[in-house]
Amino acid sequence: MKKNLLIIGAGGVAHVAAHKAAMYNDELGDICIASRTLSKCEGIIESIQRKGHLKDPAKRLYARQINALDIPATVDLIKETQSEIVINLGQAFLNMSVLEACLETGAAYIDTAIHEEPDKVCENPPWYANYEWKRKDRCMEKGITAILGAGFDPGVVNAYCALAVKHHFDKIETIDILDVNAGRHGKYFATNFDPEINFREFIKVWTWIDRRWKEYPTHTVKRVWEFPVVGQQPIYLNGHDELHSLSKNIDADSIRFWMGFGDHYINVFTVLRTLGFLSHLPVKLANGQEVVPLKVTKALLPDPMTLAPNYTGKTCIGNIVKGWKDGKRRELFIYQVSDHKACYEEVESQAISYTAGVPPVAAARLIANGAWDVKTMVNVEELDPDPFIALLDQMGLPTDYKEIEPDSPASFNGTVRDLETEIAESTVTVTVSAADPMIAVRPKQSP
Repeated sequence: MKKNLLIIGAGGVAHVAAHKAAMYNDELGDICIASRTLSKCEGIIESIQRKGHLKDPAKRLYARQINALDIPATVDLIKETQSEIVINLGQAFLNMSVLEACLETGAAYIDTAIHEEPDKVCENPPWYANYEWKRKDRCMEKGITAILGAGFDPGVVNAYCALAVKHHFDKIETIDILDVNAGRHGKYFATNFDPEINFREFIKVWTWIDRRWKEYPTHTVKRVWEFPVVGQQPIYLNGHDELHSLSKNIDADSIRFWMGFGDHYINVFTVLRTLGFLSHLPVKLANGQEVVPLKVTKALLPDPMTLAPNYTGKTCIGNIVKGWKDGKRRELFIYQVSDHKACYEEVESQAISYTAGVPPVAAARLIANGAWDVKTMVNVEELDPDPFIALLDQMGLPTDYKEIEPDSPASFNGTVRDLETEIAESTVTVTVSAADPMIAVRPKQSP
């Protein structure tokens, strides 16, 4: 049994994770929240206390300041706090540093995203092989549990793949992971999580089709599909973390990831990218000073944490799996719907952070009770999905299922056609007014 939890990071996802961990501190023990900015950690603690979420008041809930790129300092913090489980919810640039600290101390490691280097974006697949997987043998030799990508996507959607294999299909043909946010935050333009990490995802598309990697331009393959609860939504083919491990661990002909974007987002993103404001590489100003355009753009956009109080609407994330069961064709949508307002009422967060912040705490509980304390490095789809899904059902992320008649109008067609056709059908139409910029984001009036 492992106890005492260290949460590294103090953004929106860490905020949710800390709330959920506090609700189960009788299982997890003491909880330390650590980040470069101590006041943010203290703000999370105040939120937990305000909502009365500390289940066992005899257990400690406290904050520390840390630069998690400093491996010796992180080692010292793990030892000082006697933390046996570390959830890394800082920026993806920290993954290798925090993992190294866990390797040195013996603490279990959990993260929610693939490692990134500041000067590299959308690395060639399988991306995990560049960083995390190189340390798998060391985890095994030292008996250290490291669970990679244990958020929602990656994370829960990986478990949905394992669930499909274990219970619902004898043979899988295709998996399409769909992620839609049908909510409204009331800002002209904002990202739902760290803008820097958000924009770095959309440089190019690596996807797994016909059992090999294929590359496409960003936002050029579009589909419109009728989702449960949130209705008809536009989605675009994208690359994403989970594809890099699922292509290795799940036997399927094609595994694709689709994300929802409205016309307004596509328009603003395209302008920013075309003008160079999304570049992750430094540029030199006339006075000789160097700046990174993407970091400047991030500084100008709203902090995702500030979106939560006024957010309305719902998210829908899940997997459409096609294949065969008992000799018959089957198409099944395994999915989860979250409500922004309900998330705020519960933990003072919006649903994007909520869906990413709850799963790593469920993973920590499974490590603590031994069910997922596998003493090696794994991606989520390599683990038994049943206890994970059962905990998520209890913790605010219940899973739903929708049977779809194969090849019916309700079926999802993720087959990518020739690029000329896809580009022609992916164009967007936007409404712009220089005198009233918010006209672009106001709901359209019915005729």
